[in-house]
Amino acid sequence: MSYVLGKSLFDTGVLTTALATCAMLWNMLYNAMFERVEKKFGFKRTMPVRIGHAVGLEGGLVLVVVLLAAWWLSISYWDAFLLEMGLIAFFLPYTYVYNLVYDKVRERLVRRGESGRVGVA
Repeated sequence: MSYVLGKSLFDTGVLTTALATCAMLWNMLYNAMFERVEKKFGFKRTMPVRIGHAVGLEGGLVLVVVLLAAWWLSISYWDAFLLEMGLIAFFLPYTYVYNLVYDKVRERLVRRGESGRVGVA
């Protein structure tokens, strides 16, 4: 990112750390809200729901990333938006696949834990 933007490694490194922190906090908040809505309405995580989840998660980061990148790197909002679109091109499919795999692995672990408790008083 430093080379592409013509900015120092320090500037892009600090920005990357800040963006990763924002993404982690947003991920926790967004997933907590999503799971509350999921529980309330009882829908299944079908492919369209998973796609909507990924788009919502990444879409929520756009505003924060654009504002933070424009300010920290002293670039225009348009350039910051283009930077974010480049990041989304990678992270949107990654988000979809990561959450799909996480849900499948978690489901197996929960089932395994439940089957181990059968017959235990």
